[in-house]
Amino acid sequence: MAQKDKEKWDKKYNETPRLMKDRTPSPKVVEAIQYTRGKKALEIACGTGRNSIFLAENGFEVEAFDISEVAINHLKKQNIKNLTAIQKDLENFDIEKNSFDLIVQTNYLDRKIFPNLKEALKKDGIIVIETYMNHEENEKPPSNPLFLLKKNELKEIFSDFEIIKYDEYFNEKHELYKMRKQAIIAKKL
Repeated sequence: MAQKDKEKWDKKYNETPRLMKDRTPSPKVVEAIQYTRGKKALEIACGTGRNSIFLAENGFEVEAFDISEVAINHLKKQNIKNLTAIQKDLENFDIEKNSFDLIVQTNYLDRKIFPNLKEALKKDGIIVIETYMNHEENEKPPSNPLFLLKKNELKEIFSDFEIIKYDEYFNEKHELYKMRKQAIIAKKL
């Protein structure tokens, strides 16, 4: 496990109580369920589970992965029967091929896992990726430029999918810094 990442995120959740509060799901995730045929979902880097909870409340069987033990324990305490929260090292994990109807990844970027996510989707499965991009108006300087998308990068990564929706916009007001985001809703062909 990427121990430093785990420690960093556990500390962040422990020291920033507002991150533990209930929040509304991403509007992109809310929109994506209208395109999703089946009910098996996966959320990568789920944090405290705002999107996973929403999906479970809308009838999905959800697996939610995050590196933070603090975030996963918080999510487990919700006792949602159709939601399985699992602490995982997101740099090194396997997902069964053709097993999910919907995959969600918000506010996290690791380009190396995109091939696995693509394979984990069933035919006609939907993927929602929403994360930060490089932009001159971002308030937080990047700690690592590899954590920011380039303009249109998601379109390029998912060029072998049917792109249902692509968007660039500023993040939600509850976030700590004003940051430009990029999002895609795409269907596996």
